Amino acid sequence: MSTQAIRQIVLLWVMWSIVIVGYMHIAPMRYAPQRPDDSLVWTADWTNNQPYLLEPFLNEQVAWDSEFYLSIATVGYDDPDVQLVEEGNTAYSMSYAFFPFYPYLIKVVRLPFVGLGLSPIAASTAAGLAISLLGTLAAMLALADIIRDKSDEKRQVRTAFMLLIFPSSLFFATVYTEGLFVGLAFCSLALMRRDRLIGAAVLAAFATWTRTIGGVLIIPLAMSWFLAYRAASADDRATWLLRLPVLALPLLAYAIWRMAFGTEFDFVQANWFGNQLFQFELTVDAWRQILDRAQDNPETQIIVALNVGSVALALLSCLYMVRQYPRLAIFGALAVIIPLTAGWTGTQSSFRYVLVVPTLWVLLGTWTQNPTFERIWMLVSILLLGMQAFLFSFDFWVA
Repeated sequence: MSTQAIRQIVLLWVMWSIVIVGYMHIAPMRYAPQRPDDSLVWTADWTNNQPYLLEPFLNEQVAWDSEFYLSIATVGYDDPDVQLVEEGNTAYSMSYAFFPFYPYLIKVVRLPFVGLGLSPIAASTAAGLAISLLGTLAAMLALADIIRDKSDEKRQVRTAFMLLIFPSSLFFATVYTEGLFVGLAFCSLALMRRDRLIGAAVLAAFATWTRTIGGVLIIPLAMSWFLAYRAASADDRATWLLRLPVLALPLLAYAIWRMAFGTEFDFVQANWFGNQLFQFELTVDAWRQILDRAQDNPETQIIVALNVGSVALALLSCLYMVRQYPRLAIFGALAVIIPLTAGWTGTQSSFRYVLVVPTLWVLLGTWTQNPTFERIWMLVSILLLGMQAFLFSFDFWVA
């Protein structure tokens, strides 16, 4: 990738960061949506009045799950200000449903902000936003690097730009894990294409500690090792055999997390969020209920349409790109399918989950080579992004 392409991507990222954060700050000053938020059956009653969501500093960048990341970073998993999930004689904080790497990283990055005199919650918010934005930049550079052999400089920049204007890309500029996760996952995939498997495995392990789906990176890791081993000379194959144990790093990371947080995570997910891995009956029931609600509720209709449309586009991108980029396609498909078969969350948040599908951005970067499609897509995508960013800044559910 040329210096010019890197410069353009960094400039796009800087200007996007200013625009999206600025827009989410300014829009609530001009107009407000009608409350309550009836988009889902539970959103009207679940108000964002938790202490971690009331801090005025960068308040538009936090809502919903941000509470738990800020709580873990500021106090810890067993924060008395966070609601407990109780069943029988067992009770755990809702925070245990969230993976540790992002909030623990916030805990470190927030230290300079505390030194600047910000309150504890404000310092955590600033650190979380900085991590999300920097992770997004890393993802953009990684995407451009992944396609460097099969595209020119303009397509590399355009592919990276597609990541920024997708209707749910606002989560890259909020205290959510999306920005950090795509940075780790896409950089890991980029290193795989360069046969730098040790670095790729380390990043995959950190991605696994960020979101459970990061463990799926072990599949493209294994594919990368096999391709490198098969292409190596007889003398070099011994070296590749010595590198084989490195592939276990994501699994090791997952095992460590399970030992530390697995029991609590399963309990909260099952008893509050209604999620269990590969629970098809639960998933079908969840979709039945949200589709029933959508018949009479226009807000729910929009959420369903965005979720279904984004998933269809993401899976199409995996099919379309599987021959050119098999590792990206397999990772992307599993990153969508696994949450979709886990119960309730997939019916409400898949519009956000598709952000981690790398082939989605490669496909859009390819299709937008056509000037007509590019203009239409950008018009639709940016208008929807503005709507979603505005709603999030008012604590309305978007994904």
